[in-house]
Amino acid sequence: MLELRGVSKIYRAGEGEIRALDGVSVRVEAGEFVAVRGPSGCGKSTLLMAAAGMARPSAGRVLLDGEDLYALSPRRRAAVRAAKVGFVFQMFHLIPYLSVWENILSPLVAGARGTRDDARAIAERVGLTERLGHRPSELSTGERQRVALARALLNRPQLILADEPIGNLDPENGRAVMDFLAEFNAEGGTVLLVTHEELAAGYAQRTITLERGRLRP
Repeated sequence: MLELRGVSKIYRAGEGEIRALDGVSVRVEAGEFVAVRGPSGCGKSTLLMAAAGMARPSAGRVLLDGEDLYALSPRRRAAVRAAKVGFVFQMFHLIPYLSVWENILSPLVAGARGTRDDARAIAERVGLTERLGHRPSELSTGERQRVALARALLNRPQLILADEPIGNLDPENGRAVMDFLAEFNAEGGTVLLVTHEELAAGYAQRTITLERGRLRP
């Protein structure tokens, strides 16, 4: 489903450089649930952004379902991402002036495959039916993350990329979000999760560890 081959990512800093990733090779099979762990600043989020087609590597290749993402035009890469990938982030990235319903529907603007009927079914599945008319500021932290998850599921993605999805949640809400991801995985979806949390990592079938931009044996 997803493969990183010898991926490096270098950021320029003044006259020096920061090597966020250093020759990382990772293969995630379809239907796997993989967690990426490591200390802050080790390159976990950079790896996820590279995997998403949102941070071009300085070296190496990223293949999503057999397609080399960075060999595609920006428009084609965005289309592949919209068709196959869902995102869940620690900070939710909801649009504050839109309602819950409008936030869930927002991927349709980018050409997602879902429908309004799909959106209603997903909202019910994650317990948001009574909140569809509310703005994000009127929701609890756990509810905001469930909106983000519903939005990610709308296009029926093959892969969900999750960056610290329960980092701002209490244990009860954290387990609820992880249960939804586990259900997505049990139905055949693939999950690549970046996390510091033992709770979240415990849901993964396999864990890889980054240290200073390299995979730890």
